[in-house]
Amino acid sequence: MQRADLSDLAAFVSVATHRSFRRAAVELRVSPSALSHAIRGVEERLGVRLLNRTTRSVAPSEAGERLLARLRPALLDIADAVEDVNAFRDTPTGTLRLNVPRPAAQLLLAPVMARFLGANPQMQLEIVADDGLVDIVAAGFDAGIRRGESIERDMVAVAIGPPQRFAIVGSPGYFDGREKPRIPADLRRHPCIRYRFPSGVLFRWEFEKDGQALEVDVDGPLTLGEQELMVRAALDGVGLALAFEGHVEALIAAGRLVRVLEDWCQPFPGFYLYYPSRRQVPAGLRAFIEMVRKG
Repeated sequence: MQRADLSDLAAFVSVATHRSFRRAAVELRVSPSALSHAIRGVEERLGVRLLNRTTRSVAPSEAGERLLARLRPALLDIADAVEDVNAFRDTPTGTLRLNVPRPAAQLLLAPVMARFLGANPQMQLEIVADDGLVDIVAAGFDAGIRRGESIERDMVAVAIGPPQRFAIVGSPGYFDGREKPRIPADLRRHPCIRYRFPSGVLFRWEFEKDGQALEVDVDGPLTLGEQELMVRAALDGVGLALAFEGHVEALIAAGRLVRVLEDWCQPFPGFYLYYPSRRQVPAGLRAFIEMVRKG
């Protein structure tokens, strides 16, 4: 039996992780046909089928699952060994892949992207804005950003950015002839623009005042999965929207949106950048964390 090349084994891990030749090809920067040829070569050399393929899906076979479980940590160890070389460079090199929710991408990362690349010219930065909960290890990301309660305990979490705060807003025209809500329960008399997570769960609006915390399951004619669209709908008078304060403070100051229930919207811990605890922190990630924490 011939041995498989390390690059071909890495190709198998990418396809098995993404369960897609197309997505793996994008990650590895090769064509899907070249990737398929490499996987067939590995299977021929090992004498077993590693991937079950249909016209619509790709999934590891039983042998493939076993090989994947052994290869993934081994390849991470190799990546860590190569990363040690970065300590001898003047600036970090390589690609930093981050998975972050859209609000964090807009509020925290957008202001520092150009500065990071300017300070680290040998680095490449890839940011995937995704509001769903993602297994960053399985998906091949170096780190992720989420609110603290969403992070698994086996991850290292670093607080970045300031505390966050929600704002309930509507257009001036929306409030013509309507009484503004004074307590969260009043929201049941208002059409609200709801947010649905990629998991399908509807977000319950969160409030706190004088030590009393509560959630309200709002209702309304429009449900969206994108905060910018929610703000646009509020500007158009569809109803009330809940948004991160940083997204709407300029619109409030300009009089284009009216804020309500401000005394019920208390600051809460902001976002955390997290990464696997078993991995050595890459030099590029260390530099990125330092820059984001400084703001």
